[in-house]
Amino acid sequence: MDILIKALQLILSLSILVVFHEFGHFIAAKSFKTRVEKFYLFFDPWFSLFKFKKGETEYGIGWLPLGGYVKISGMMDESMDKKQLAKEPEPYEFRSKPAWQRLIIMLGGVTVNIILAIAIYVMMLFVWGEEYLPTQEVKYGITVDSLAYNMGLRDGDKILSIDNNVVKDFSKIQSVIILDEAKSIQVEREGKKLDVAIPKGFTAEVLDKKVNNFIGIRFPYEVGGFSKESVAKKNGIKKGDRFIALNNTPLNYFDQYLKEVPKYKNSDVDITLVRGNDTLTYKVHVPEIGKLGVYSASLDNYFTLDKKSYSLLEAIPAGAVKAYNGVGNYLKQLKLIFSPEVKAYKSVGGFMTIGSIFPSVWDWQVFWSLTAFLSIMLAILNVLPIPALDGGHVAFLLYEMITGKPASEKFLEYAQIAGMVILFSLLILANGNDIIRFFF
Repeated sequence: MDILIKALQLILSLSILVVFHEFGHFIAAKSFKTRVEKFYLFFDPWFSLFKFKKGETEYGIGWLPLGGYVKISGMMDESMDKKQLAKEPEPYEFRSKPAWQRLIIMLGGVTVNIILAIAIYVMMLFVWGEEYLPTQEVKYGITVDSLAYNMGLRDGDKILSIDNNVVKDFSKIQSVIILDEAKSIQVEREGKKLDVAIPKGFTAEVLDKKVNNFIGIRFPYEVGGFSKESVAKKNGIKKGDRFIALNNTPLNYFDQYLKEVPKYKNSDVDITLVRGNDTLTYKVHVPEIGKLGVYSASLDNYFTLDKKSYSLLEAIPAGAVKAYNGVGNYLKQLKLIFSPEVKAYKSVGGFMTIGSIFPSVWDWQVFWSLTAFLSIMLAILNVLPIPALDGGHVAFLLYEMITGKPASEKFLEYAQIAGMVILFSLLILANGNDIIRFFF
């Protein structure tokens, strides 16, 4: 069921993005009286699932869910329709229009994707507002994995800045370290300020080992709930209890119990906790799985989150800023992919990777946030100067506008073929990485 929910969210999100992207081309073409022969969600080789014709355009849904397309008369595209191009140009054809009009038509898709991302962010800020955990509010410090530990960070460190720049939102610290290829982290440890150098190659190591959270939040262990087979609940521990010691050794934080409890599997442990004004000790048998079956309370119990509501007028510029920052962050990700030192191309994923970022329960706030991100991603990838992508057509049009001479139709045909080979190769790489990660 979890996989089905993720898949449905992915399909819905991509369908929205493809329809809006192709609508950008469609509306721009129509504005310059250029004929659009087809407008399809998904591809339709050999047959379509649904179609109808209105005016000069056939609208439909294909069976191959790898995107979508609009077929514009007189344009060399993925349909490779050379018969039409062999005829004399008609006034309504793409090739008959001035270069500046063709440029606008080709940029219509990515433009609408950016506008869509802004609109989604505006809607989200207006409906849900904005909430985040301020870095300065992480008063118990951080938790670190082996990579961060080897770098020099320690459990309990309080992060002050990255490269001497304060990061207000704690959730953005990891992305700042990776995307900005930070050189140092300033922390407070036992009342002293320290400068922790980030070793060269750290980003490559994080990506190679597929680490999602090398820095976490440290917080007290207050019982927020129990699993069905919780041994803690069976032994009398209650919701709201706060753990303070294990076998008479003071342990106050959730991460400490995650590390220590598994060491006592198939053994009895004494858990000391605070309940109201009382300090109590319970003996609990740790099962083979090495877990007590206890969920921690919500972070709201320990920290004050920064919350802000927006009016519609306030949400519009704030949404534009979020989209602008999203474009900047994705460009940084692309830079890592092409970096020979980082080798981030090994971490590039296909549909399985994209689908996995959606939650296993339907959450509209998360859904729209991811859809906005994917809209930005689609816009940037499409504007890359690769033949068969919008950016390839844009590159040829800019060449024509600068030199005053268009590229030959034969050259465009070969370029289109080369571009499709590149795209299919990238598709195989991305989805091949998914398959390798799944089985190995």
